[in-house]
Amino acid sequence: MNTSTNSEQGHWILAKMGKKVLRPGGKKLTKKLVNELNIENNDDVVEFAPGVGYTASFILKKYPLSYTGIELSKEAADGLKSIVYGRTRKIINTSAANTGLENESTDKIVGEAMLTMQADHRKSEIIKEAYRILKKGGCYGIHELGLTPNNIDSSVKDTIQRELAQTIQVNARPLTESEWCDLLVKEGFKIKKTYHSPMHLLKVKRIISDEGIFRTLKIGFNVLTHTAARKRIFKMRSVFKKYEKQMISFAIIAEK
Repeated sequence: MNTSTNSEQGHWILAKMGKKVLRPGGKKLTKKLVNELNIENNDDVVEFAPGVGYTASFILKKYPLSYTGIELSKEAADGLKSIVYGRTRKIINTSAANTGLENESTDKIVGEAMLTMQADHRKSEIIKEAYRILKKGGCYGIHELGLTPNNIDSSVKDTIQRELAQTIQVNARPLTESEWCDLLVKEGFKIKKTYHSPMHLLKVKRIISDEGIFRTLKIGFNVLTHTAARKRIFKMRSVFKKYEKQMISFAIIAEK
């Protein structure tokens, strides 16, 4: 692990340690989201921030008419090209707030663990872009980090957001379920379904469930043998544990 570890975003450190499932609600909530979107073989599908391509693999098994991944990180976009290829499948290295795709050209959009990392006005810009490129009746599915209960004290919310940002080196701003829904409704969406799951990203039981026993052992070995990464991951785990009762993950399906 190089000297940039102290300033590197937390999810990329986890990815370098071998973790493939980087979503707050784990594999189970990701699969639930993809399945409930009911992707069919005549659907044009867009995924915002596919990252290491874990969710893309589930989407592609649905054999949509087309798949487009919008990935801001050039390193991640280049890596995705070994997973996503073919005449109707592509990766575009650009921002989810400015995809360059045509108006009403998409049937389904998936976005996971990326709106959380944006300031509130940037969240709205990305949601607005999703609305623009979706066809009428199309659906936008998100899977994001959340806070509970809906009436959580504002000072507690601010403290959690600040400590998360300091720990994972991203301006993480999780919201309550009602706040996530309000953001979507504000941009014209209708909420169809919501699901939730505990935020147990770094709990051993969840890691085994998400990754399997052999990959979990490999991740554990990598963490133990990379001192700087281990310190960062243990700090993340400490914050997650500290606010375990207030942190949750949400999957929401919204319709245009």
